[in-house]
Amino acid sequence: MIKRIGVLTSGGDAPGMNSAIRAIVRFGISKGIEVIGIERGYQGLIEEEFRVLHKDDVSEIVQRGGTILRTARSEEFKEEEGQRRAIENLKKHGIDGLIVIGGEGSLKGAYDLFKKGVNVVGIPGSIDNDIWGTDFSIGFDTACNNVIDAINKIRDTAAAHERTFVIEVMGRECGFIAFTSGLVSGADIILIPEVPIDFPYITEKLKERQRKNKKHNIIVVAEGVGSAYFIGKQIEDRLGISTRIVVLGHIQRGGSPSVFDRSIATFMGVDAVKRLLAGESGVMIGWQNNSPVSVPLEEVVKNKKRVSPELYWEVESLW
Repeated sequence: MIKRIGVLTSGGDAPGMNSAIRAIVRFGISKGIEVIGIERGYQGLIEEEFRVLHKDDVSEIVQRGGTILRTARSEEFKEEEGQRRAIENLKKHGIDGLIVIGGEGSLKGAYDLFKKGVNVVGIPGSIDNDIWGTDFSIGFDTACNNVIDAINKIRDTAAAHERTFVIEVMGRECGFIAFTSGLVSGADIILIPEVPIDFPYITEKLKERQRKNKKHNIIVVAEGVGSAYFIGKQIEDRLGISTRIVVLGHIQRGGSPSVFDRSIATFMGVDAVKRLLAGESGVMIGWQNNSPVSVPLEEVVKNKKRVSPELYWEVESLW
């Protein structure tokens, strides 16, 4: 029987994590469960950074970005000894089930614990939206809104000065942020890791705009494609036009989460508690067809979610 559950946030922070924590704590308490907050992710699990979370502890956090439990990357947890210590601490504190909120690496850690006998449920939290088994991960919508807001502002300057701006966004292996935000903000060229960079293609696209007397350009590039400075230099050398580089960086992660991120995080948090109470473990709570679903962690960690090149080229005519 589940009487006490732990919750931690791990890896990169994502807007909406606090909404999930709030839902877990308040729904858990309503079911007679004590909820233990684990600070600083898996490292805090190893170092016993535990505290009981009450209803008031999660008041007024739903609108806050980041995570009140803080987060850290733990090299120690990747080793057998680190995992052994983590499991011992869970047992020592009488924690019957664990909820892990995080990205690909965090969910792999959850699966490792599950294989060692821990009752664990994962929740996808990643602005990259690169987690298999869920249509959306917590934080992606907010990150895209942040990028779109920045592009809108940059476009004003680009038009005023008749310049080409290369805007670099996050996404080392996965281009969902660049693809989605670029598409809906009316970017002129979008470059993502899933599609090999083609400078002749870029050159021809920009020449076509010149022929149509278009005086400015917005190019959105995922960081995994390559340096925005290198891409800007290539454009200058090939076309002789002035470029300006904007690297948005960690501004994409911050700020108050969107309504969508708050909503899915809340429903995922509630469902995670329900799954543990029902005796389910070794799963991630995904979001499919506008509802929370249970996806085996084994499938999550063995598969990759990426932008489809076919979809990319299908909508290429829109930019």
